[in-house]
Amino acid sequence: MKILHITAHLGGGVGKAHSSLISADALFVRRHYVLLEEPRDTRYAESLVKSGATLTITPSKATILQLAAEADIVQIEWWNHPRLYHCLCENDWPVMRTLIWCHISGLTPPLIPPALLPIADRFMFTSPCSLALLDRTSLPAASRARIGVVNSGFGFTARQRRKGITRRDGSVAYLGTVNFSKMSRDFFSVVDDAGDSKMPVAIWGSIEDKGEVIHAANAMRRRERVRFMGHAADPASVLQEAQIFLYLLKQDHFGTAENALVEAMSCGCAPLVFPNTPELAIVTDGETGYVAENADDAARRLRWMRENPAEIEAIGRNAAEHVAATRLPVYSATAFARLYGELLVRQKRRVEFRAVLGTTAADWFMGTRNPLADDQSVSPTPGDSASKGTLSHFLSCYPQDESLLELAAASG
Repeated sequence: MKILHITAHLGGGVGKAHSSLISADALFVRRHYVLLEEPRDTRYAESLVKSGATLTITPSKATILQLAAEADIVQIEWWNHPRLYHCLCENDWPVMRTLIWCHISGLTPPLIPPALLPIADRFMFTSPCSLALLDRTSLPAASRARIGVVNSGFGFTARQRRKGITRRDGSVAYLGTVNFSKMSRDFFSVVDDAGDSKMPVAIWGSIEDKGEVIHAANAMRRRERVRFMGHAADPASVLQEAQIFLYLLKQDHFGTAENALVEAMSCGCAPLVFPNTPELAIVTDGETGYVAENADDAARRLRWMRENPAEIEAIGRNAAEHVAATRLPVYSATAFARLYGELLVRQKRRVEFRAVLGTTAADWFMGTRNPLADDQSVSPTPGDSASKGTLSHFLSCYPQDESLLELAAASG
């Protein structure tokens, strides 16, 4: 069975998800990945090739369309990346069986264009939290039946974890995106109020030396209560050393399946999170972690967690057992194998993506925003081209596009 994956790249969550999935694939599945831009981080691409997948990087239009015509199923790895929009809307696609795997929650901007949900043969979210979107649509029952969930966040297996690592009582870590596109701006005030200078919170992840996060840390009353550790070459070992995973994210963050959170839980960390919808789909308060209502509550809970290591160790064991029972790659690989089997009996058909996504780059970008909200993220921000799906990101890909330049000028 030939599955063609069309993806902007294989970094971060999508690359990690597929490198895990392919290790649990059925023998009859053959995966071919089309990458629409050169990968900056080649780890996951190399891992997929070693596992038997084929990669084609930045191919011509003709090559993409030929591969799509030859594939049994075309799987689109969806998020609001400008190059993915361009690929989908600027090509006249052959008849094909299509499956969309959506790697954003869609609950806050970037939104998922509602007309995209029923256009494919199957549309899969990566977290059940996104099913709430169906309540905002008027999709008929037949269209809703084609929408479901296949998890993309997986824990570390026993083989990936190291033996003999000692976990320190009361130790706290954060691992993930170290900027305020994801982290809560209350993160450092919580640590300031509940931290321990003798055992600082270890913050793992790449960071800009003079960015907002460093500025916020430097403004703490007790700066020594956090320590920036840089990139974690061996995340499993880092997480095995921590007892508490302090994962306080902003309310409208762009995450969905939350790999870092699931990985931490698989290593026996007890998480402390805010009540954001994606995290609530993973953490059960008082059973597999703790959910704080606000910054004051988070500081109170963090103090208690550091003072009660025996109880927290038990919560960590619960978290690891929960992940092992629900979030292993084999479960998602099996779900996809079942979906592929169902799709094979369908006739191939033509999909007109531009009819639902728009014909200009400005259409593509504005389709992810809430037209009724005062969405400040419409305005381009100097130096912000790396932020996913922002107007700056679109302009960095298509700097001469007239529709984007007009939108940027109108946005001030």
